[in-house]
Amino acid sequence: MTETTAAPDLSDLVLPADLVAGLTEIVGPAGIELDRTGIDEFKDPYWIPGDETYAASAVVQPTDTEQVQRIMRLANEAGVPVWPHGQGRNYGYGGPSPRVRGSIQIGFRRMNRVLEINEKLAYAVVEPGVRWFDLHAALEEQAPGLMHSVPDLGWGSVIGNSMDSGITYLPYGTDFQFPCGMEVVLADGSLLRTGHGAIPEGHAWHVHKRSLGPSLDPLFVQSNLGIVTRMGVWLKRKPEAYAPLVLTLDDDADLEQAIDVIRELRLAGHLEGVPSLYPTLRASVMLTDTPVVTPRHQLRPEDYRRIGQETGVGAWSCRTAVWADRDVAELRIAKIRAAWEAIPSGRFRVDRVYAPEEYGELALAHEKIQAGVPTLKAIEITPAHVGHVGFSPVVPLDGAQVRFVVDELRMRIVAAGVNFSGGILITGERACVIVCGMQFDITDGDSVRNAMDLAKSLVRDLGELGYGEYRAHLDFMDLAQEQYGFGDHAYRRFVGAIKDAVDPKGILAPGRHGIWPAAAR
Repeated sequence: MTETTAAPDLSDLVLPADLVAGLTEIVGPAGIELDRTGIDEFKDPYWIPGDETYAASAVVQPTDTEQVQRIMRLANEAGVPVWPHGQGRNYGYGGPSPRVRGSIQIGFRRMNRVLEINEKLAYAVVEPGVRWFDLHAALEEQAPGLMHSVPDLGWGSVIGNSMDSGITYLPYGTDFQFPCGMEVVLADGSLLRTGHGAIPEGHAWHVHKRSLGPSLDPLFVQSNLGIVTRMGVWLKRKPEAYAPLVLTLDDDADLEQAIDVIRELRLAGHLEGVPSLYPTLRASVMLTDTPVVTPRHQLRPEDYRRIGQETGVGAWSCRTAVWADRDVAELRIAKIRAAWEAIPSGRFRVDRVYAPEEYGELALAHEKIQAGVPTLKAIEITPAHVGHVGFSPVVPLDGAQVRFVVDELRMRIVAAGVNFSGGILITGERACVIVCGMQFDITDGDSVRNAMDLAKSLVRDLGELGYGEYRAHLDFMDLAQEQYGFGDHAYRRFVGAIKDAVDPKGILAPGRHGIWPAAAR
């Protein structure tokens, strides 16, 4: 059903005339949006219909770092909070909407230049409006022998995704190795360069991750301590052989053994990147490009079995790949096949090994993504009325623990009337992120509320079991941070102290991931 509600009162979202004039002077009339219709293009498309809890007052789109600095100085003078976002595509986690109602959104769609491609040292430097499609196109034009790690959807910002610990799937996706060296605008408008960028004309800025003294790059990930306006990204040379693989389990009971097999293959160096293991519903989407099932009805066990049989994805299917010289690739494929087929219901498939000049022949989205070719397939095959909210705890890469957490999640999700979907993303040799993408009907407020309430209950329940969220939706950032309570919330107090030191007025993204300035605690 479609909700009809009275028009909300948005009169408190009108900015003072002098502030509007100052922002317009900085970014120009084309760079500021004050009309509600235009502002609403930069709101969470998956939020409760008619609810304006997280409404912004304006959207400004700077064109360079100097303009970002001036915006921050002006916001400090006016005492109005700002909320930065790249392309605003962080769907499932609140999109571009600000945590504090009335904030000014700083968007970066006009700061979209690939500033450098260093073919010899295999890195690029990008602005925050550069999409995965943009970086890919620049590489194909200027350095076609290089490839980059990509997420499932190519429409987002390279920097924006990285600054929220977004997962990508090629080898530098492992343990979030992709970024190196940042330029950061601080809350007072001053400019910082991390690592060896702190040396004037420094030569190792984007090739060495450590600093003299504390290394700061990770401090700006999922934080509200600065705005990254430039970042280095590590690239790989296209390998002689690229082989996308599909590893299937026909029996859910084999999940525990499969996790242990993947761990040992990773530790031995046979599996690289971020192997992703999906249950039936999501596997059919992510491995066969089957359209997303509507969440307007709950599936029965026999429905899952039918989908698994019809699409060939079974109870679970893992997408992964091998990137190597051809002889090494053949050896790794043989090792992976032998280990997987030792699982009672394990099925192994490799359809083809590709050379770099054959990437244009890749057909399925998972084959393209693992070759560093961005796509929008996962959105294109999702009905317009389907949204989702994410809950994604981090779990040790131990079969017994993964089995326990999956069972706990599935029990609660099904009991709430929601279909079990998501995936187990193997982000390193020792841990995984179990992503629950709980889907709902975005036109039905009750459906949205049910999914949000379910997500919050999972944050609490799994937190009590010792498993914490790896990135949180806007609406439950505080709740997710609350689970990290060791030492009377020593972590939150420490980061809060840094926040107060570098942003004493609390202007920059207050409340992001549960970190608030002193005045708002």
